Amino acid sequence: MNNPQSLGLDFVADDTLSGFRLQRLEVFNWGTFDARVWTLNPGGQNSLLTGDIGSGKSTLVDAVTTLLVPAQRIAYNKAAGADSRERTLRSYVLGHYKSERNEVSGTARPVALRDHNNYSVILGVFYNAGYDQTVTLAQVFWIRDAQGQPARFFVAAERELSIAGDFAHFGTDIAALRKRLRRPAAEVFDSFPPYGAWFRRRFGIDNEQALDLFHQTVSMKSVGNLTDFVRSHMLEPFDVAPRITALIGHFDDLNRAHEAVLKAKRQVTLLSPLVADGERHALLAAQIDDLRACREALKAYFAGLKLGLLDKRLAGLAEDWRRQDAQLRRIDEQRLAQRAEEGELKRSIAENGGDRLERLAADIHRLELERQARARKAQRYGELVGAIGEQAAPDEAGFLAQCQRFAALAEAARERDASLQNDLTELSVSMRQGKQEYDELAAEINSLKARRSNVPAAQVAMRSALCQALGFAEETMPFAGELLQVRDDERDWEGAGERLLHNFGLSLLIPDDDYAPVAEWVDRTQLRGRLVYFRVRKTRIKTTPGDLPSLHRDSLVRKLAVKPDSPYYDWLERELAQRFDVACCA
Repeated sequence: MNNPQSLGLDFVADDTLSGFRLQRLEVFNWGTFDARVWTLNPGGQNSLLTGDIGSGKSTLVDAVTTLLVPAQRIAYNKAAGADSRERTLRSYVLGHYKSERNEVSGTARPVALRDHNNYSVILGVFYNAGYDQTVTLAQVFWIRDAQGQPARFFVAAERELSIAGDFAHFGTDIAALRKRLRRPAAEVFDSFPPYGAWFRRRFGIDNEQALDLFHQTVSMKSVGNLTDFVRSHMLEPFDVAPRITALIGHFDDLNRAHEAVLKAKRQVTLLSPLVADGERHALLAAQIDDLRACREALKAYFAGLKLGLLDKRLAGLAEDWRRQDAQLRRIDEQRLAQRAEEGELKRSIAENGGDRLERLAADIHRLELERQARARKAQRYGELVGAIGEQAAPDEAGFLAQCQRFAALAEAARERDASLQNDLTELSVSMRQGKQEYDELAAEINSLKARRSNVPAAQVAMRSALCQALGFAEETMPFAGELLQVRDDERDWEGAGERLLHNFGLSLLIPDDDYAPVAEWVDRTQLRGRLVYFRVRKTRIKTTPGDLPSLHRDSLVRKLAVKPDSPYYDWLERELAQRFDVACCA
């Protein structure tokens, strides 16, 4: 059994700040908040934002609204009672702060603090003090089209981010910022729907209509008709679409039947002249066959013409070949004559001592190469003996003595190298074993940091694989230990309870409706581990601690607390009473 925080039951004495509340709001290049990061710190408390007209109150309210509401539903600057076209997302990103009138045309145009070379960021940090959870939402804007709306992407993370620490120092390429944000524990979205689904799931918002109500009330100054407001923003509309669809489908069926009748009439009218058309078709087919036969006869005619042209071309090529062959024979005769002259010249040179000169030149070249090779060896020998603090031997006897001494040193070096190699092998094996243990412990530590219970990472991985394969939410299939804790006044029994309930705490609780697919998946899957799971059937009667009179007064079960809002509360109380009714005495 685990302690309350590790099981995910973060009970707090004061739940005044429970739920996700705005902890910090940061804006950069948003409206008239220009050139640096501007921060508002409500700290999760109720805050009063005051200031002169045009000081930026509505700008900050619109920043919070932009973080939580889709762009197509936002009416900017409603808190100031402005027209819906007075401010837009583009005006906030460019920083429009006044209008200038053209003296020639008489038209007015907005004046901006920034141009398309800048980018804007709004970031909100929300903190749930009841469960010690932090969620950061951010949006990044930049101008990609000179006339259109700004481009943007959405960032969400289950940790605290800041504009100065996470959205700066990336150069001028927005893609580099997007790539860097994906490296830590943050998610980047290209559109609002997946981003909205992500934070609604964390905030516990089941219906998108709640965000519409938030948008209507965040800057509301008056309600004209309370009944109409409730009907429009708090009640689900009556679904008349199926009725309308059915009526349209019935009408379509009648329309298709009428069209089928008209089609049959047209077919009868069109098929009447079929015989005449058939005869005309036969006549045209005969004409086509005659023309096709004439076309086939053209092949033989043109083949005869082509044959005559090819014969003429072959005669011309044969004449060219005869000319080239005669020229080739003349060249061969000249080559033979030149070779005979070359032989005569060589024989004359040899008779006058030329062969002896060639042999001497060859000997000189061979001996020069041999001298250079020996010089290189002597130089290398001097470098090697110098590297070990010796001097080159001046004569043959010294060289032989030096060779014997070096042979003994080489043998000793080989023995030491073998010993060091053995030591290196042993240390490498020890290092690999230590590295493997370190990797396992590091993986377990990272897994514990990423989750809120002490359930082993292998068990959590098996549950994640099961839920992903079957499309279930992990929250609907908790481990028993995630729903249990020792009561605050019975902390002395925490160690004994953990040892006794260890195996039971690692058991997975499966709802009755999901048991069959889970069992089938477990049977056909190689889990590579042990997975214990219980089928939790639905119950109708809610049990209370007073409904367990058969428990011993000092029973361990009376020292445990079950998460009260869990759907498995009744089942866990009965299982604990049946399995672990053990008397605990001091």
